[in-house]
Amino acid sequence: MRSAQQILAEAKVIAVVGASRDPFKPAHTVPLQILRHGWRIRPVNPFVDEVFGIPTVPTLADLDEPVDLVNVFRPARDAVDVVRQAVAIKAPAVWLQSGIVSAEARRIAAEAGIDYVEDRCLAVERAVGRLTRLSGVEIPGDTRS
Repeated sequence: MRSAQQILAEAKVIAVVGASRDPFKPAHTVPLQILRHGWRIRPVNPFVDEVFGIPTVPTLADLDEPVDLVNVFRPARDAVDVVRQAVAIKAPAVWLQSGIVSAEARRIAAEAGIDYVEDRCLAVERAVGRLTRLSGVEIPGDTRS
């Protein structure tokens, strides 16, 4: 199983389940930071038409392209269904945001052989690892060659 930072570093397209237009919610600020650092975002939200000017889809099954990571901003009780959907679309990894934990979702992911992260913030991991998908961007303090 890959580490959280490996999963993010290797991802290009991230489906964000529960992406929000509300600028005061983490479901808005976290994916916005990821978008600004060069990842492609596919918002999944059945209640709005777009997030960040990107058209939404109601479910993971409605995506018209493969994704590298499913990032989840839904309550823990919804995580099981989201992980089942992620397995069905053959997503290689699922990431439940801070505060979201589900033993059943973890079991489903493990049985399917997909990478699984829970109760961790994608934006924090991006910042700690100084990760970006923008080419030619120097991140202050990054001493890696």
